Amino acid sequence: MRIALHIFLVVAFAAHTFADTFDVLFDQPQLDRWMYPFNSTPGTRATMSVFGSDREVPSQFDARDGQILLAFETDLAIPRGGSAAGYRVTSAEVTLQVQNNLVFNYDPTPDHWTTFLPSTDSRRTVDGDSGQPVELFGVGFRGGHSADTFAEGTVFAQGGLSYLNPGVRNAFAAEVDVDGTPSDVSNNPRLGFQARNFATGTISGLAAGALVPGDSIMHFEVDVNDPGIQAYLCQGLHAGRVFFAASALTIVQQQGGSFPVFYSKENGFVVLGLAQAAQLHIEVETVPPCVAEDLDCSGVVDFGDVALALIEFGPCTCAADLDGSGMVDFGDIALIMLGYG
Repeated sequence: MRIALHIFLVVAFAAHTFADTFDVLFDQPQLDRWMYPFNSTPGTRATMSVFGSDREVPSQFDARDGQILLAFETDLAIPRGGSAAGYRVTSAEVTLQVQNNLVFNYDPTPDHWTTFLPSTDSRRTVDGDSGQPVELFGVGFRGGHSADTFAEGTVFAQGGLSYLNPGVRNAFAAEVDVDGTPSDVSNNPRLGFQARNFATGTISGLAAGALVPGDSIMHFEVDVNDPGIQAYLCQGLHAGRVFFAASALTIVQQQGGSFPVFYSKENGFVVLGLAQAAQLHIEVETVPPCVAEDLDCSGVVDFGDVALALIEFGPCTCAADLDGSGMVDFGDIALIMLGYG
């Protein structure tokens, strides 16, 4: 399998500490899988699609039925080690290339969950624009699986569970809380909440509502300023593997519908260099841990650290007790002064 990385390493002086800055383009994922209950060839299909299930039959399948699972082995270029707090993602963008031509309408804005309710539900609202967006999420796992263990050929659902049931897939599109912990969004319309995505797919130069030309590049600019998304990405970098899921609630009917299809890394055109698989372009800063005397982790030992020690002066089991005596006293102040600068 072809894996090419474009890596730009810059050593930057920031916040009084030396930080390594990595600007990396992963030009294909190490894992891309069409996560669909009836996909009998996981990890080997030439194309992958996203769509919802028939909203008039809400008891079957997940509402976000066809999902795309992506994993990038970031430790091929960005070193692991330390902790997740040692990373800061300054930008991240995932791209997918559309394979089908003039089949689905381009929608670059999120739709409200009530537009996907069945016609019998009084809460249903009308979607004011054409098409449904393709959205990017994180990934959560169940059934004893994890980001470390999940592979392209891993079973879709837990043993003994019918693939027809919603909420059984072992890897699922997920929003994240402030700590980066994922929770399943595969059935957000049925559960009555607006899913918080990482990004909504956009196509440069294409008007909203237009039919999407084949080979268009869809961009997902990840919201790295969201604390939960930032935490999720940093946890993935620390583990050496970052997962994403592409998903849509494109309205379909049983055995029919007009929905997006994308190239996978196994596609013959991708192998020949005539099309592209999913890509991740990520910029990351790795900052060394603060020295013990740098109590405010500013990157310099100065009067701010002395002031923090003075605030804790007296009996204390805390970071300011540098000599481990159980007290913050002049011995600790002396240690800070020795490290001053």
